[in-house]
Amino acid sequence: QVQLVESGGGLVQPGGSLRLSCATSRRAIVIYTVGWYRQAPGKQRELVAQISSGGDLTYAESVKGRFTISRDVTKNTVYLQMNSLKPEDTAVYYCNCQRPGPVNTWGQGTQVTVSS
Repeated sequence: QVQLVESGGGLVQPGGSLRLSCATSRRAIVIYTVGWYRQAPGKQRELVAQISSGGDLTYAESVKGRFTISRDVTKNTVYLQMNSLKPEDTAVYYCNCQRPGPVNTWGQGTQVTVSS
């Protein structure tokens, strides 16, 4: 059973930065693909970034050059560093783990609000 616990959301002004953390198991990080999705009000959940077990990175076009996904296997944590935040980045951000099947596990979500 994979568990995902997000933290780090909050309110930030446009142009600011936030770092989200997803605490999970070592197994999830080294064997499966772990990523971040987001869902804004009235919109579908969308992929933001993900990192495979082999370290391959995938980003949504809208965040390329601004967001960076990384992992620390010593802390069993996946991070999403978000820079140059825009109001359109406002959403609930969810950590996701994909296992063969496919089987998706989600965290509880953390709110990110970009507003002046």
